[in-house]
Amino acid sequence: MIVGLGITISWYTMFWLPEENQKVFVDEHILHPSGETIINIIEGSAGPEQVDNYVPKLVQVQLTIDNHVIWKNIDTTPHTVTPDSHDKGITIDPYSGEFGSTGVIMPGEEYEFLFTDAPPNGAKVIEYHCEPHPWMKGTVEITKSRF
Repeated sequence: MIVGLGITISWYTMFWLPEENQKVFVDEHILHPSGETIINIIEGSAGPEQVDNYVPKLVQVQLTIDNHVIWKNIDTTPHTVTPDSHDKGITIDPYSGEFGSTGVIMPGEEYEFLFTDAPPNGAKVIEYHCEPHPWMKGTVEITKSRF
C-alpha cells in the first residue's frame, strides 16, 4: 500500500500537475476568429531595391476578428519571417508558441500564426524581417477587440 501510494504521488507531481499547469485557457472566439489577415511576400522581394516586399508592411490585428495571420510567398525566392527581437515576452504567444517561421518559406508556400495574446490597453508590437534578406521588414500590432 505504501509503495502504491508513493507511485501515485510521484505520478501526480511529476506528470499530471506540470501538464495541467501548462495548459492556457484561450477564448473560443480568439481561437476561431471571424477573419484572417494575409501578408504577401511579393515577387522581386529578394532585391534590396524592392521597397515593397511584405505587403502590407504594417498590419494591425484584433483578437477575435483577424488574429489568424498568413504570410504567402508569391516570390520565386525562399524567404523567412523572423522576429527582430529575441525578447521571449514579445515573441512567444502563450497558446501558439514562438513566433517566426521555422526555416524558409519556399515559393508558393505559406507561414501561418495565430496570435492569442494582447495587453489590456495598447498593442503588442512585433517587428520582423527576412533572415537572408534583412532589408525586408514588417510589423504586426496585436490589440484586443473592442467588442
